[in-house]
Amino acid sequence: MSVRTLDGVDVAGKRVLLRADLNVPVQDGHISDLTRIERLSPTIRELMDGGAQVIVCSHFDRPKGKHVDTMSLAPMARALGEVLGKAVAFVGDCIGPGAQAAVALVANGDVLVLENTRFHPGEEANDPEFARELASLADIYVNDAFSAAHRAHASTEGVAHLLPAYAGRMMQAELDALEAALGSPARPVCAIVGGSKVSTKLELLGNLSKRVDVLVIGGAMANTFLAAQGTNVGKSLQEAEMHATARDIMAEANRAGCEIVLPSDAVVAREFRANPPTETVSVQAIPSDAMMLDVGPATVQALQDRLPDIRTLVWNGPLGAFETPPFDAATTTLARSVAEATAQGALRSVAGGGDTVSALRHAGVLEQLSYVSTAGGAFLEWLEGKTLPGVAALQSSSP
Repeated sequence: MSVRTLDGVDVAGKRVLLRADLNVPVQDGHISDLTRIERLSPTIRELMDGGAQVIVCSHFDRPKGKHVDTMSLAPMARALGEVLGKAVAFVGDCIGPGAQAAVALVANGDVLVLENTRFHPGEEANDPEFARELASLADIYVNDAFSAAHRAHASTEGVAHLLPAYAGRMMQAELDALEAALGSPARPVCAIVGGSKVSTKLELLGNLSKRVDVLVIGGAMANTFLAAQGTNVGKSLQEAEMHATARDIMAEANRAGCEIVLPSDAVVAREFRANPPTETVSVQAIPSDAMMLDVGPATVQALQDRLPDIRTLVWNGPLGAFETPPFDAATTTLARSVAEATAQGALRSVAGGGDTVSALRHAGVLEQLSYVSTAGGAFLEWLEGKTLPGVAALQSSSP
């Protein structure tokens, strides 16, 4: 997908409204993961070095159009300053006289963070007047929040039609990675999709089955597909009401020339807790009183054996209940093999989704794949083949 980027854009002396994603995890009032802020910093540094007055806007949490003290962006402004190694100003609103006055004080090369855009109902409503007030703060708009691009909100979509609009470097990298993964990928292409419910990933499975050569299904979703084929999965989590849908997905994939790969063996237990007694059995021999909580070593080995022939891998969702040992074994083992194949230069690996990021971090390979998206819902909607409003606006905006 072709969008306007910052290449060749003169930002010297310009007020740049940068849509960031500062919706970072916070525990007990402290930011627990700086990944999104750290990934944002290259775009901000480029704008600063170019002499721009950088005005950062973002949402945080769900204040539902009201000011909520615990959802202020003030802590994120402080964290951004620490990452950048320089003072970052903050103002307690994102529109109005206070915001206008704060923007007027920003010097070239400096950064100001505006208060949570969702403190105003006009943000999520994509209200034209609210978008105009935001746009009045700047000369140029830069969107570096792919993770919010699936929302048609004022700060992600509306403003892009009111100012010269460009993709930031993180947005650009995300789009480039996704284009390489599904737009014009090196083939064969393999997708790994895990998770608990088929019902939440119907559109994803339907789109991928038409776009990839091999579709690996893991997690509890695999139980539903196995059961749909008549396999007794014991007490494993599954969706009996989705059996017909699972069979339809397999039939559509077959017509599209996509091979669906299901587990051949399973790690099962009678209770779901850390380190219970387990057995490794064929999926055809799951005890009636046990539940499948991870795919088995034979399944992992079969996937490892495929890697040398795969050129592009897209991964969304773990193979088992990875948060609870020992059911992290399959995901961790395969993740390390994918990282090794990527390092050898034979494989382009793109992964994303909250659980996937956590699983890759747990495996110690988060930085070793070609690209790992922290975008969550936007990443999933892209894989589903949907148009993302925040991205589309960067193609069509022409104020």
